[in-house]
Amino acid sequence: MFDDNVLERGDARLKGIDSPRFVAASHADPITADKDDFTARAPAPQQSPVGKEPATPEQPDTQPEASNTAPRGFLRRRPVVSAIGAVLLTAALGGGYLYMDYAEHFESTDDAFIAARQSTLAPKVAGYITAVPVTDNQHVNDGDVIARLDDRDYRVALAQAEAQVAAGEASIQNVDAQLDVQQAQIAANQAQVDQAQAALVFAEQQATRYQHLEQTGYGTVQNSEQYTSQLHQQQSALLSAQATLNLAQRQVEALKAQRKSAVANLAQAEAQRDQAKLNLSYTTVTAAQPGRVVNLSAAVGQLAQAGTNLTSFVPDQTWVTANFKEIQLDKMRPGEKVTMKIDAYPGRTINGHVESVQPGSGTAFSLLPAQNATGNYVKIVQRVPVKIVMDNPPTDVALGPGMSVVPTVRIDATPSLLERLGRLL
Repeated sequence: MFDDNVLERGDARLKGIDSPRFVAASHADPITADKDDFTARAPAPQQSPVGKEPATPEQPDTQPEASNTAPRGFLRRRPVVSAIGAVLLTAALGGGYLYMDYAEHFESTDDAFIAARQSTLAPKVAGYITAVPVTDNQHVNDGDVIARLDDRDYRVALAQAEAQVAAGEASIQNVDAQLDVQQAQIAANQAQVDQAQAALVFAEQQATRYQHLEQTGYGTVQNSEQYTSQLHQQQSALLSAQATLNLAQRQVEALKAQRKSAVANLAQAEAQRDQAKLNLSYTTVTAAQPGRVVNLSAAVGQLAQAGTNLTSFVPDQTWVTANFKEIQLDKMRPGEKVTMKIDAYPGRTINGHVESVQPGSGTAFSLLPAQNATGNYVKIVQRVPVKIVMDNPPTDVALGPGMSVVPTVRIDATPSLLERLGRLL
């Protein structure tokens, strides 16, 4: 047998389904409708019969049932995602450490450029340009012709100089011939002196003999005086012969001095000839070393004065000037290995080594160096040029001054952890 209160509650619920309140609640917010549903289901209080105690209405449970278990954490709800995240985090930390350890072995800068001792080619003499056998950006070897000048004037000057040399040589030969003649004259004069001496000896003997005869009375006074006079004549003849010999000998000294002058004139003529040869050679402008012709301005028919710029020249010998910060030079030493990337050819890696470090910052050698002793001083990290020589410069591409380079210097030769792992793997 059912309780009357239970039946009454069931009827009230059935009636509440058709009520406008229930319909409106069904289109409202689910949470609000749920609350209204609970309210609609609650039976209205009824008057109890007289003499009976009113039945206590059953209160609906408007609170959701509490969950028997606590909410699970993210790791339990997403175990796969959590594992992947942990692996990625570990890999990121490990990779970061490997990168930092590897980067500590190197120093790099983007303030680096290719440098060379480029120069300008110019003639040393003036003349009209007759030929320009090269063109712009052409590679030339040592001794290749860059330009030729009209050399006719210089050939004439060379012929004149050679004629002066020939005249100087002839003058020397003439003096040498005179010396030979003078030596013969000296020999003849010497013979005359010898003859005069012999005649003097005989005259002395004759004079002595006739003087003795005169004194003893066997000879005449006339004969004595005659042979005495002959003695004096032979003495004078000997003196004359000796004077002639001395004159001939002095003439030899004069001829020798004249020969020295002729030799000096010949040397001057030869110097002028050599200068004429040099001037003639200067009419051909050649390359002194292998390199490239850049910014060619010479043209056939142009009058080129001495020192006129015909073209710029970039030699094959180039290097890299890297301006490192002074705080990067602590462990950098000459001879350390360098890898370089050239902006113009990004697919190439060029090896090299540190040649030298400039003993001073770049600003110290600038045209207007900074004067830190005046005004307010602000410390700025200076840059120091480092010369890097390329070990394997490419030959199939053009490298010139001013091209940007990114060098990386290995300042620690010991292998990093990443390199050791790479060798093991």
